[in-house]
Amino acid sequence: MQSVDTAVTDLASAMKKFFRRVLPVMLVMLVCNQLNRSNIGYAQDHLQADVGIGAAAYGFGAGLFFIAYAIFELPSNVMMEKYGAKIWLTRIMVSWGIVSFLMAFVQNEMMFYVLRFLLGAAEAGFFPAVIFYFARWVPAGQRGKATAVFIAGSSVAAALSGPIAGLLLSLHDVLGLRGWQWLFGFEGVLSVVVGIIVFFFLDAKIQDARWLTAGEKSALTATIDQEDAQHTKAAGGKVNRWKMLLNPQILLLCGIYFSVQLSIYANTFWLPTIVKQIPGTTDLSVGFLSSIPWVCAVFAMYFAAKWQDKAKSKRPLLVAALLVAAVGTLAAAVATPVLALVFLAIAAMGFKSASPLFWTIPQSALHPLVLAPAIAIINSLGNLGGFVAPFGFGIIKEQTGSVVPGLFALAAASTVAAILVYFLKERKPASDVAEKASAPEATRMEPSTAK
Repeated sequence: MQSVDTAVTDLASAMKKFFRRVLPVMLVMLVCNQLNRSNIGYAQDHLQADVGIGAAAYGFGAGLFFIAYAIFELPSNVMMEKYGAKIWLTRIMVSWGIVSFLMAFVQNEMMFYVLRFLLGAAEAGFFPAVIFYFARWVPAGQRGKATAVFIAGSSVAAALSGPIAGLLLSLHDVLGLRGWQWLFGFEGVLSVVVGIIVFFFLDAKIQDARWLTAGEKSALTATIDQEDAQHTKAAGGKVNRWKMLLNPQILLLCGIYFSVQLSIYANTFWLPTIVKQIPGTTDLSVGFLSSIPWVCAVFAMYFAAKWQDKAKSKRPLLVAALLVAAVGTLAAAVATPVLALVFLAIAAMGFKSASPLFWTIPQSALHPLVLAPAIAIINSLGNLGGFVAPFGFGIIKEQTGSVVPGLFALAAASTVAAILVYFLKERKPASDVAEKASAPEATRMEPSTAK
């Protein structure tokens, strides 16, 4: 049996190895994910010119992805629990890569709609599977850090997507293919290749990890099992996972995350269009300029992660992030194109920082048995913002010729979400939970300031 000091040392060593070996793989997967999600934002004008897909059709097709995502999210996570994260994450990546590749051959609106729907179905379950994977491998004390680093990777990926898209679009007529065909084809093949590589890097269970010593496996397994036991004890030893999903707090989490996703995907799909209003821009310059808000978001998320580690409650930080997003978006709506880009960078610092701050709350508060389906529901319903945002912007732009009314709506949504955060409850740290055997049901999120 391990001594306490040895167990602590082995646990620290295991976490260092996890952050060095597994997290980089997850980040590469996320980069591929972001590239395939955002590429149509850069291809929009070219799809309109070559295929005849207008603003409203583009917005509807962009949003169909999230309808499919919401439908297939929970079933995908049930399959992930059955087959394991290693096999299921590989399946997700390979299938979305194939569909993304097929986007290079889209010929009309209906084909565009079908492929966008299939892309959402293929990708469903990716983010919740990663979060669940963290919950099975990373102790609660470091899970927030792992999640923050992972989500920060989406901003890095978004920053890279602009220059990469600009370069691929510049390959117009190379080998007889349009630039947008190079964009979809290359990024689709990349996802398939990475998905195959991931199969050989990820381990389904801690005991399967050959890169951990026997002591590290034992210490890490014991820590995760102890945290599971504390949650079960708080639940009185009985956990009804489906009853827990009906908790009003989970529905509140869905509403807040919906607002966050509205801002993220409105910018993902329409930022290039806004940037193109700056005089003298080209495909390449639009790609580089569109990366500025995401680069700013990376730095903001870094500092937000540092502050959240010291904060007893994540709610004030989450409120601040949402209000920054609201103010930045509102200012962008009334500014000149150049200043609008500056204010959208400020907004991105807010809504991207809000995402990792948000996910620390359900991760720490929900029982492990309900974590995967709960995250799937929060993520799928929240991601419907990814349908409303691009589709709504498309209708607004086609009817008014401007996306300014859409920016006003985003600012209002972020403000409402900031208000809703005050109705959100947080669970006390695990050490406090262990001391209160009489704590209520496992999904109750007690205010962290309660004595």
